[in-house]
Amino acid sequence: MQIYEVAYALPDKQTILVVESEKELTVIEAVNASGILDIYPELQGTKLKLGIFGKLTKEDTKLHEGDRVEIYRPLIADPKEARKKRAAEGKTMKKGQR
Repeated sequence: MQIYEVAYALPDKQTILVVESEKELTVIEAVNASGILDIYPELQGTKLKLGIFGKLTKEDTKLHEGDRVEIYRPLIADPKEARKKRAAEGKTMKKGQR
């Protein structure tokens, strides 16, 4: 018996489901077997970003016993753009303080 976990987190809620299988599963097979897409229907029909223990991976990657599949939410803002914006605001604030 193979045991895996499938995890998805929102800012205020985290869901981790255990999947048991007689055979070795791929990442997407574990996601589908977990039923997490029924719990979060907004994920259905979208291109999922998936990882295993924090490392991005492909849907057809074979899992090993005990692996945790993670479903990643899309970024709200581009981190580079957010840093540029914060830096620009910081420079403006400094000029205004003089």
